[in-house]
Amino acid sequence: MMYHSIREGTEGRHTYYETNTSPRVFAQHMKFLREEGYHALKVDKARMGEHGGVSPKSVVITFDDGYADVYQNAFPILTEFKFTATVFVITGLLKSQRECFKGIECLNLSEVRELHSAGIGIGSHSVSHPELRHLPLAAVENELSGSKKALEDALGAPVKSFAYPFAFPEADRRFVRGLAGLLEACGYENGVTTILGTAHSGAPRWFLPRLPINSWDDPGFFRAKLEGAYDWMHAPQYLSKVWGG
Repeated sequence: MMYHSIREGTEGRHTYYETNTSPRVFAQHMKFLREEGYHALKVDKARMGEHGGVSPKSVVITFDDGYADVYQNAFPILTEFKFTATVFVITGLLKSQRECFKGIECLNLSEVRELHSAGIGIGSHSVSHPELRHLPLAAVENELSGSKKALEDALGAPVKSFAYPFAFPEADRRFVRGLAGLLEACGYENGVTTILGTAHSGAPRWFLPRLPINSWDDPGFFRAKLEGAYDWMHAPQYLSKVWGG
């Protein structure tokens, strides 16, 4: 599941593109998962047990961009329902003082360390959140390796997961092959994208699909996404990338 900001209000965009989830709705989602018998895994743990070792009632809860409201609003709810998650951080904004991204406050260094100590996974979301596809190869490598090193230095622990910033250009096969090679060379073990769908054992480990979640996901829609009813959306999403170049 792909969340972003957990705060009140919306961005005023089409529901498909909305990235905000209110704390009330987020709590409803976590309550639903608990009552339905789901177990939450970090991305790397899900990958380690993919060959028959992961229950069908497993979910991976992820947050992109590293907003402070994940610590302020989502973390207490995750703790209440005894769920873990993985937070993907833009390391160029990870400092002792509070920085902002898209006008929203980001996690600071002490909060990221506290989340990590509490069992929340921390992954890389690049150094500066660029559109990697449009960068020279050396710059892409710097974004991958620099963010990984910054997080490992801050946490004193290995960082294995990467979340691709912006819409994932899956139709550009040459770029995708090159990116997979760079991720492996930099020491990552898995990665997640904006490709729509539920993840299965056959999904490429560097480019796992996710389900976008926001405030518009009522219990019925939320259940439908978890059970695979949203997976068909990947086909039109892919075609739009092909036609759009």
